[in-house]
Amino acid sequence: MHAGRSLPTYEVYAIRYATRGGMRHNHFIGGDPHDAPMPMDYYLWLVRGPDREFVVDTGFGAEVAKQRGRTLLRTPAEGLALLDVNVAQVRDVIITHLHYDHVGTFDTFASARFHLQDDEMQYATGRHMRHRQFNHGYEVEEVVGMVRMVYKDRVVFHKGEAELAPGLTVHRIGGHTHGLQCVRVHTRRGWVVLASDTSHFYEHFEKKRAFTTMFHLGETLEGYDTLRRLADSERHIVPGHDPLVMQRYPAASAELDGIVVRLDAEPGA
Repeated sequence: MHAGRSLPTYEVYAIRYATRGGMRHNHFIGGDPHDAPMPMDYYLWLVRGPDREFVVDTGFGAEVAKQRGRTLLRTPAEGLALLDVNVAQVRDVIITHLHYDHVGTFDTFASARFHLQDDEMQYATGRHMRHRQFNHGYEVEEVVGMVRMVYKDRVVFHKGEAELAPGLTVHRIGGHTHGLQCVRVHTRRGWVVLASDTSHFYEHFEKKRAFTTMFHLGETLEGYDTLRRLADSERHIVPGHDPLVMQRYPAASAELDGIVVRLDAEPGA
């Protein structure tokens, strides 16, 4: 794809900002015969290059956490500040999809352009939002807020695959939502894929199972093959909500243990 080009390498961080409890049957279509506890963590990601930074997703804040029964550990802005990022100065934000836990504090990114798939905006504002099964993951005021960003020329739309910078691409996967996208990043250990909700947990892509909130099951299952094609190996795929991410990757520093991990470093077993 990039023959003859020397690509920059990016640092990639996962920032854990919230958590919730859960059982295995909550996370798999068809339930699960071993209905043990299976908590879910919430992340946003920072991609830091030699001369450019991208934030991937913007989480949610205290009001939505209370409303939806989630435990907010720190605001997305506070999490990014731990890596010396001021949200008001961020220039580029990739929104993987418009669910409440991925776009919730977008309005604190006062200088940013938001990178979004055409299909996601059409889905979130179209006919399928009549149905509770599809609309329950969205906060209507956040969707309306992103429409306002369109009118301010602060949304950059993509259709399918797009290169945002050398060594950084987005790829429409669909499935969980119609316009869900993943992010492929060139790092010191090769091509890492931030799967976001194309695979909530490792177990989803490893065992070809699917999360319960689903628009198109076929696209999700086919998407697992796309994740593998884009990443250098399965060890280079980072799921969107798995607490194991915090265990497998090294902390960004001793002070940030349990809060921020380095995804451009090799994971443990």
